[in-house]
Amino acid sequence: MSYVKGGLVILKEMLNSLPPSEKKIAQYILENPEEAILQTALMLGEKSNTSSAAVIRLCKSLGLSGFQELKIRVAGDLQAEENTEYRDIEPNEGLKDIMDKVTSNTIQTLRETMDIMSEKSLAAAVSALSKAKSILFIGVGASFIAANDAEQKFLRINKNAYAFSDVHMAATSIANKGEEDVVVGISFSGNTREIAKLLELAKQKNCTTISITKYGNSLVSKWTDILLHTSAAKEATFRSGATSSRIAQLHIIDILLMCMASMGYEETIKHLDETRKAVNFLREGGE
Repeated sequence: MSYVKGGLVILKEMLNSLPPSEKKIAQYILENPEEAILQTALMLGEKSNTSSAAVIRLCKSLGLSGFQELKIRVAGDLQAEENTEYRDIEPNEGLKDIMDKVTSNTIQTLRETMDIMSEKSLAAAVSALSKAKSILFIGVGASFIAANDAEQKFLRINKNAYAFSDVHMAATSIANKGEEDVVVGISFSGNTREIAKLLELAKQKNCTTISITKYGNSLVSKWTDILLHTSAAKEATFRSGATSSRIAQLHIIDILLMCMASMGYEETIKHLDETRKAVNFLREGGE
């Protein structure tokens, strides 16, 4: 059975950025999730020594429609059979243990990313990308790996896609774009200043902007029309944003691609067949 989940993940990720009263409520829910889902906003306010108004403000800060959605998501988390914690590697640890931990962390990140995914935002992103005259994917550092992957995959389905890590080249390209174009900013933290500035420039040019970041308000989200989020739950020392979180970015790119492919299935198959033929043509007689 499928449950709406992600309430506890969202609370953990937003906890340190919440105002004091909202933080108290979030902390109470995280420590007492079973009790919290059975309470009214008034009761929860009393239990956390705040108020029902603070509960409503918390839900708004979390980007949720209201207290009922928060309770449903937390209840879904409690229904889940597994509750895996992120595990960091230890000095001189066995290879099998490292393999298990890295795999477990990656699976957990992917699950949490799906739990906090907004179907409405996904649909909006797929629609914008499908109609786009051109698509620019921008990312720096590890996030450029996801941008580069997106370029390669979207080119295969005949989309006019480009990936940039050089911010000057990205700015030059955005300078001549307009309302028919889409700019996708990829930043694990959401606070990569260069990506935020490029999205601000894109907004000035009336482009549609999409971002792939961790959950919450950020420099990047300020200039984003459509927000897509990856899980940013507790970062283990060696995971940093360059391992499990990178795979979550790639996962979102794959989901966007598959949604677009499903919408235009016959056309997509035709484009993929043509690209396959082109690569095979290069191989013919090469050995």
